[in-house]
Amino acid sequence: MSRIGKKAIFIPQDVSVTFNEGNKEIIVKGKHGILKRFISDEITVFLEEKKIVLSRLNDEKKSRELHGLNRALLQNMVKGVANKFSKTLIAEGVGYRFQVEKNLLNLSIGFTHPVQFEIPEDLSIKLESNTKIQLSGIDKEKVGFFAAKIRDMKPPEPYKGKGILYEGEKILRKAGKTGK
Repeated sequence: MSRIGKKAIFIPQDVSVTFNEGNKEIIVKGKHGILKRFISDEITVFLEEKKIVLSRLNDEKKSRELHGLNRALLQNMVKGVANKFSKTLIAEGVGYRFQVEKNLLNLSIGFTHPVQFEIPEDLSIKLESNTKIQLSGIDKEKVGFFAAKIRDMKPPEPYKGKGILYEGEKILRKAGKTGK
């Protein structure tokens, strides 16, 4: 049995969970918003007093895989509507900076032109300084994906450490060429 899949998901007080048996849709409502997701047909969901328990119908490889996956996705939904997920990005390098204008994020990262990203409606960006931004939202997948898209424009390089990196990320530095 899946170690992750068999754990129960405990629901905080300010979160409500409803499950529609007909179309296998689960709806999680909290103080920060509402998330919806369809559960796989091989998985059954039991809503108890203040916890969610998932079980699988059979012991085939596909249903074992989906058991842990669906449990992890539901856990992230419950955590997201209770407390938002956030990621912090830092621009490291001379002239590298972030700018936020309405629903656009402008990056000055050493190219001849500024790079622009349209900020999704369900995410919020807080500009902590010129070189540091914090992305937050209730959907962990969307927060991580948007942060990865920004970081992918200029990943940190190993010689000088310039680029966009996550807060707390360690860059393995390489020694440069030795001159004679």
